Amino acid sequence: MNKIKCECGHVNPEGTVLCEACGKPIEKNQHIDGNENKRLLNMRYDGTARRSQTYRRSLIDKTWGFFSSVKVGVWLIVIALISSGLGTIFPQAMYIPADAVSRDPAVFYEAQYGIFGKIYYQLGLHEVYSSWWYMLIIALIGISLVICSIDRFVPLYRALKIQRPKRHETFINRQRLYSETKNVHEEEKEKLVHSLKKQRYHVTEEDGHILAEKGRFSRWGPYVNHIGLIIILIAAMLRQTSFMYLDEYVWVREGQQIVIPGTNNEYFIENKGFLLETYDEEDERFKDALERQGEMVAKNYQTDVIIYKATEGVVGEEASLEKVAEDEIRMNHPLKFNGYTLYQAGFQLNEFTDMSFKIHRVDDEDAEEITRFTVDLTNPASEYELDDGFKVELEHYFPDYS
Repeated sequence: MNKIKCECGHVNPEGTVLCEACGKPIEKNQHIDGNENKRLLNMRYDGTARRSQTYRRSLIDKTWGFFSSVKVGVWLIVIALISSGLGTIFPQAMYIPADAVSRDPAVFYEAQYGIFGKIYYQLGLHEVYSSWWYMLIIALIGISLVICSIDRFVPLYRALKIQRPKRHETFINRQRLYSETKNVHEEEKEKLVHSLKKQRYHVTEEDGHILAEKGRFSRWGPYVNHIGLIIILIAAMLRQTSFMYLDEYVWVREGQQIVIPGTNNEYFIENKGFLLETYDEEDERFKDALERQGEMVAKNYQTDVIIYKATEGVVGEEASLEKVAEDEIRMNHPLKFNGYTLYQAGFQLNEFTDMSFKIHRVDDEDAEEITRFTVDLTNPASEYELDDGFKVELEHYFPDYS
């Protein structure tokens, strides 16, 4: 790294505009007010060197300079906004209604929205927010924010850390606002310092020179915002990974115990009972609203559950289950355990769970049935041995129908 030595003796890093010690201009500064007779100093970061504007030699330097550009960051944000807008033209695949003609995106979008829906699906816009290119745009915005912040954070930190009361005369008279007073008495100076301290200025003195400042933290405002945005972007990206975020549905009937999906067969859930409470139709407070609704309205529905964890047993034997948690899950009151959260997403009453069939002679339907059997729709058998030598084979089973 090349060094630049000021006439005051201080050695500055390459790219420094104003000497870190005395503030004397080192390089030619730009016109700010357009007045040829008075060129104002460029006080951004108090003239401290920025990496992106100093090094342009290697590929790393050029990449750093590219992502440190505010214009690049703005364009990436514009592209992300346009992409996000495209994802709102039609519902995303996860929001396809349960009563749709088909929940298959290839069928749903064309059937619902015609040729535009078909194009929408073929372009992959039905899963915009989880697509690789959208995640890439978010990642590039994050990289731009990090590099922009570091590129400006370091020089601002150096500028605020090295600030000194003693400054070169050129540094003073080329500020946007300055004044000059001659023949100042020591008493007046002390009175000024006392007044500044009374107004909560931080006053530093050096060889008779005074530096008064307050509100220094306000200069860090943009970087606080950048840190917040970076955290949000990281959270958005981690949400797409199963390691940090899991979104699975599990249907558990009363008395049933099944494995919780997405937990690698480690956790099981048992439904001990379901409770549904509805608003009283005779209650004057809700009577009018319930009549307009035309059906019962759930006041509370909850499931009493037990969570088990599979523990390793002897090789060849089934794993034993250890109780982890036991609680009730209500709407907006989930059950949390070991990094997982279970929500009550819905309920279904009077579920169709079995079908009964009777056998009688074909030529006499009014005759008394010969025998009868029942198929458990949740766990059907492939064969049914009946009385009188009959046997029924279940050739096809379609559990998902409407």
